[in-house]
Amino acid sequence: MKKLVLASVLTIMMTSLFTACGSSTTTTSTSSPMAKETAAASTAAPSAAPAASEASKPKKSSYLIGMSQANLGEPWRVTMNAQIADAAKKYPDFKVVYADAAQDNSKQIADVENFIQQKVDLLIISPNEAKPLTAVVKKAYDAGIPVITLDRRVEGDSFTQHIGADNVIIGKGIGEWVAKTLGDKGGNVVEIKGLEGTSGQKERHDGFMEGIKSNPNIKIIAAQNADWLRDKAISVMEGILQANKKIDVVFGHNDPMAEGAYTAAKNAGREKEMLFVGADGLPTPDGSIKSILAGRLNATYVYPTGGQEAIDNAHKLLTEGAKLEKQVILGTQEINKDNAAEMLKKYGGQ
Repeated sequence: MKKLVLASVLTIMMTSLFTACGSSTTTTSTSSPMAKETAAASTAAPSAAPAASEASKPKKSSYLIGMSQANLGEPWRVTMNAQIADAAKKYPDFKVVYADAAQDNSKQIADVENFIQQKVDLLIISPNEAKPLTAVVKKAYDAGIPVITLDRRVEGDSFTQHIGADNVIIGKGIGEWVAKTLGDKGGNVVEIKGLEGTSGQKERHDGFMEGIKSNPNIKIIAAQNADWLRDKAISVMEGILQANKKIDVVFGHNDPMAEGAYTAAKNAGREKEMLFVGADGLPTPDGSIKSILAGRLNATYVYPTGGQEAIDNAHKLLTEGAKLEKQVILGTQEINKDNAAEMLKKYGGQ
């Protein structure tokens, strides 16, 4: 009887020993560098508490999203809001509330402060200007509110994700188009710029200057701000037309300003003397693709709003705890008379 009990005890001890050894091997064995680093970290600091993550937050039945728009005076920004609204329809747990800063930095700061007070689950913002909006965006971010910046940036890195096209690439593409179109002879170019202090204005200008470098016979004879607005571009262009008898190309930093310049030139009976190019590439009834088909503009570059991407990524972050990339760069494409009809169909225009 004693021998039987002793044998049983030895059997149990051996089984436990082999089980423990097998478990240890399974835990530490790995084929990937990331897993090795994880295992090493676990061994080095076994008592460390796991880092907090969005995934550890309890899932809510509904989420409030604050959308702070720089202004609604630009058709492109109206389209951005519309695309955000359409994208949000896919997610019944999302409610989006909107604020229009009307190109007023103080108003936009107050709008974001209000969203912070409302304790929104996520802030989407297209800043009016980078520097004035940086502090309040940081305040929201430091308060634990994820922040997605659209189109225009803020200074520093106190945001969750930035989504936007590369304005330098767009400006450079337009500059190359102008250099190629004017040819060796070169010509006189007018640049109508966006709002001073905005990242898009500076980046499109810098890219444009880089793009025209290949043609030393191009001369910038006038460069003025029209703040991204069509009506202001009309008055700016009227003064430029009076001061300059020969203009070959007008580059508007966005399509509404290029359209405004065209309107001023037409009113002066000079629209056929020059070419007009912009950026945005909207397929809407009043967008630049239709303008190219109608012969008012000669070319544009697509500048996606990022509205759909912002909502889709916000949902991944809030409901799945996904970690978002810090930067999302959207693509662009040249639109001219040769592909305008095809591009209108591609982007759902009528």
